[in-house]
Amino acid sequence: MKYLAAYLLLTTGGKANPSAEDVKNILKSVGAEIDEERVSSLIAALAEKDIAQLLEEGKEKMSSVPTGGAGAAAAGGAAAAAGGADAPAEQAKEEEKEESDDDMGFGLFD
Repeated sequence: MKYLAAYLLLTTGGKANPSAEDVKNILKSVGAEIDEERVSSLIAALAEKDIAQLLEEGKEKMSSVPTGGAGAAAAGGAAAAAGGADAPAEQAKEEEKEESDDDMGFGLFD
């Protein structure tokens, strides 16, 4: 992921096709360990490709991936419909208890 992040940082900075050396220089500047094989693999995979187009294609693919929120709500609704009328109330109490421990005795700006 760090190799891709460095590559994207370079393209955002205006370098259309960053080289392996460019990516390594970015990573060296933050003291990251460098795996030569991963850098060369990334450069080979992205050579002469339009990053904006790849990001758009990735965004379209990610929009079709289901997230946990809808599934959890459906599961809760199914449990209530199956006769677990007390389950949502118990779940709400558990969530309330968990939330009350979040500040752990100090504020955001302490």
